[in-house]
Amino acid sequence: MSDGVFLPIEAQIAWEAYKAMSRSKAEYFNLLQELDRKYREGGSLSIAENLQLEKLLKVHDGKVAAFNEAMNNVADKEAREMLLKKLTSETSGPEMH
Repeated sequence: MSDGVFLPIEAQIAWEAYKAMSRSKAEYFNLLQELDRKYREGGSLSIAENLQLEKLLKVHDGKVAAFNEAMNNVADKEAREMLLKKLTSETSGPEMH
């Protein structure tokens, strides 16, 4: 962790799963925004673009499931609190707005 505090292994696994989920979400939404711009400019979505969207959404769904499973595996109360604090600080930062 960047704040110098190390998460217990189960919490670290959940943190890594969260970061992977965030990346897959960003990738999906970036393509969605690109295609929305194309559509607003009079273009239409190709079959390949629709398939790419489907693929990215499926990948993201898998990352969400992995994160949920990893969170469920953080049984230690202190580890869970440390992780939740990290997640809360990460999602409330200026880059998330």
